This record gives sequence, structure tokens and C-alpha cells, in this order.
Amino acid sequence: MLHIRVIKTKGNSRSVQVFRYRYTKRVIIKHIGSGTTDEQITALQEMARLFIADLTKQSFLFEDTKPKRDTVLVNQCDYIGVYYTYFFDVLRAVQHQIGYGMAVDSLLNDLVVMRIFEPASKLRSIELMETYFGIKHRRQRYYESARKWLDLKEGVEKLTLAFAKKQYNFNFSLLFYDVTTLYFETFTQDELRKNGFSKDNKSQQPQIVVALMVTPEGFPVGYEVYAGNTFEGHTLIPSIKSFIKKHKIAHFTVVADAAMISTDNVAALRAEKINYIVGARLGNVAVGLLETIDANLSRTDGSVIRIKTDSGYLICSFSKKRYNKDKYEMQKQIDRAKLVMSQPSKVKKIKYLKSADSKIELNEKLIEKTTKLLGIKGYYTDIDETVADNATIINHYHDLYKIEQAFRVSKNDLQTRPIFHFKEEPIQLHMLVCFMALAVSKHIEITGELSIRAFSALCKKITDARLLNTITKQEIKMRAAVAPALQEIIAKIIRPH
Repeated sequence: MLHIRVIKTKGNSRSVQVFRYRYTKRVIIKHIGSGTTDEQITALQEMARLFIADLTKQSFLFEDTKPKRDTVLVNQCDYIGVYYTYFFDVLRAVQHQIGYGMAVDSLLNDLVVMRIFEPASKLRSIELMETYFGIKHRRQRYYESARKWLDLKEGVEKLTLAFAKKQYNFNFSLLFYDVTTLYFETFTQDELRKNGFSKDNKSQQPQIVVALMVTPEGFPVGYEVYAGNTFEGHTLIPSIKSFIKKHKIAHFTVVADAAMISTDNVAALRAEKINYIVGARLGNVAVGLLETIDANLSRTDGSVIRIKTDSGYLICSFSKKRYNKDKYEMQKQIDRAKLVMSQPSKVKKIKYLKSADSKIELNEKLIEKTTKLLGIKGYYTDIDETVADNATIINHYHDLYKIEQAFRVSKNDLQTRPIFHFKEEPIQLHMLVCFMALAVSKHIEITGELSIRAFSALCKKITDARLLNTITKQEIKMRAAVAPALQEIIAKIIRPH
């Protein structure tokens, strides 16, 4: 039987000891520590009780004598580091909300958390999980599970879409579509990784083309991966058809940028009975249509016209602010062209220069055409004005910036690129992890009303200090206080349903 005693030592100090009787003599088992105040002695006594309980499994007869395991004196502990468990718990709660929690392997979910916390390779992420969260995974388990995860793409998209319907009332009335390119840290091409037009200005390096579909709020609901030399306009119909087939959609409207408009795409969209709102490249319109626009569109700020064409209704709007910007850019290019003309030895391809009879001269026709289009923005749609007026169509198109925001989050915060994988299966797995991380990140941004970078910075301040009790040899965690402002943000993000 072990006992606790408090004895006086030098001065005002008192010492707390654990002892037992052996043949009527006291035998000191452990010197717990010394203190000068009643509070310190009480804490040391609690630590002594905890030491006895852990050493002997000795039970305490009375409730008020049971040891309190959160009692600790700092001078009796060694600091061994911090965990970011609060960050992990919050993101895991969001994953459960979306539906990933029970349906997706825990290691895959943990890789998604790490992609948001500190992007790294998959194997490096497994190491960092133990460092930052105290979560251990075997590397071998990753190799055993990774192939199975490739079959989860469709299931993950369905879970994400179901969440979008529930959380954001997504009803397919508007689906925003765009593509981007992701480059590789290599110069070797294959069937998937090919050189093409790079949006990252990495034309010498192979890449893939990624198509993304988002809700009007900017929440992702689907993605597709194409070879790096695929023209972005050729991705629209395959992606949309795949989306329709997977989710059995009867009707919706797709919103996309000007690169997606072509005679073939318009015909295919009409055949699938899909409404569309796409940007128009007015610089490519026929001369007759340009004259119609020039003659009918008033150059007053906010003026709009609608013209019926073979590609649907062409809506054109004029903005004084856009006019000033376009005029400035055009004049700058004309001045540059004139400068190049004055130095024949430095002639190179310039927008407003043309070659005629072995002479370099200004392209007056192009300047005249560009002048007519200053300040004008165009949009194609097949939606009748009785269903959606011009202002509604224009506003819907302008919401495309939300998909651009999603790409920025993916590329910058989640560091989707550059990609270091060299085989198609790891590349597809990388995209699955990044898509899931993007869904978690965008939900936090939309509901929490702050960027994922700012949110992460706030959550990373809430650390669990790890202390090793030198008496009991047990690890104690002490969490930093959560600021009320962060609690309010979390309450908006994680709402009970």
C-alpha cells in the first residue's frame, strides 16, 4: 500500500513524497517535488495520486480522492513539441459534412488534410502527419491502397454533388465550366503528358489539361483530365456529356468562356438540349455582323443589343471604362508598331504591322476594325429574352470569375502544380486528392467568408502543447484558447443538419 505525505524542509518549503511501510519503517518510493504555497502542494499531491494510480492500479475509495489527470506543474514537465490537432479536427468535420468521412479511406482523407495544411508528396505527407498530428500510417499501406482509390472518382463526385444540392441548393440551372493546364517537372512526353498551350507559361514542359465544373457559388462538382495538347474547346462536349451520364441530368445551362464557342460545340449543345452562355470573340466575327454591331450599339455606358446569329443570340454591351482601357492598349500597340517600322533591322511580328510588296506598313484595316470594337464585350446564348433578359445573361457570365478563383486556390494554396508523377495512375490519384481538397477549401471559403489561406493561419494558431510529465512519464496536452472570432467562423462552416 502506497501513501502520500507532506513534510517540512528548509525555510517555508514543503516536500511531497510517496512512500510505503516495510517492517514498520517508511520507504520513500518517489519524491514528487517541493513547493512553498498551498496551491503548489495541492497540485503535487494530485500528481502523487496520479503516480500511485498508474504504478499500482490502486483504486480510490472516495470520489474526491481520485487523481485529476489535468493537474500539472510546469517545472515537473519537459516540453516535447506541439500538435495541430484542432486544425485536423476542423477539417475532418468538414470532410464528414461533405460525405467523405465514412465513404473514403481514412488515409486518403488524411492526405487531403495534408494537401491543405502543407502540400507535399504523398509519402512525405505520411511522414508529416505524424509530425503535425501524431497520426501514424505505414508507407506500405499507401502502396496497398492507392490503386483502389482510383475507382473512387465517380463516387467522390456523387458525394460532392449531393452535398452541393443540400448545402447550396444546386439544381443544375447554372453550371460553370472552364479548363486550366498543369505542368510537370520533366521534359519527357507520353500519351497523357504532352506539350501544348500552357496557361502557366511553361510551353517547353509537358502538361495535362484539367476541366472543372462548379456551382454558381464556386463550389466544385466535377472534373475531367485530358492530354496536354488537347484544345480547350474540344473538352467541353465530352466533359458535359460525361457529367450528364453520371448524374442523369435532364436539363441545365452551361456557362463557359469564349474559347468554348464553335459551330460544332453549338450544334452538340443543341443536340443534347443544353442551354449555354459563352463569351464571344468579336474580333473573329464576319464583316456583316461587325457592321450590324457598329451601326446598332449606342456608345453610351451600359447600352446593350441582342442580335440573332447562327451561333445563337449575340448580346453586346458597351462600357465606358472598358472603352478607355481598350483604347489605351490599342494605342500602346500602335506606337510600338510605329517604333518597329522606324528600325527595319528590328522588325518582328507585331499585331498592327503587315507586309505588302516587300514593305512593312501599318495594318489600317485591322486598326479600323479594332476601333469599332473598343469598349464592346460579346456573349452568345440560346436562351430567349423572355426567359432571361440581357442583364441576367451578362451577370451570369461575369460569375465565371468564381471558377477562376477555384483554379487559383488549387494552383497556389493547394499547389496542384508542378506535378512530379510520371505514370497515369499516380497522376489521376493526385487529381482526386486535389479535387477533394478543393471541395473542402471552397466550402470553408464560401461559408466562412475568408480565404482558405487566412482560415488555415487562424487554425494553426490553436496548438496543443505536448508536455512530458517527468514524474508519471505520461504525455500531457495543453490546448491554446480558441478566439471567439474563430469560434464564430467555425460555427458558420460546420452547421448541424
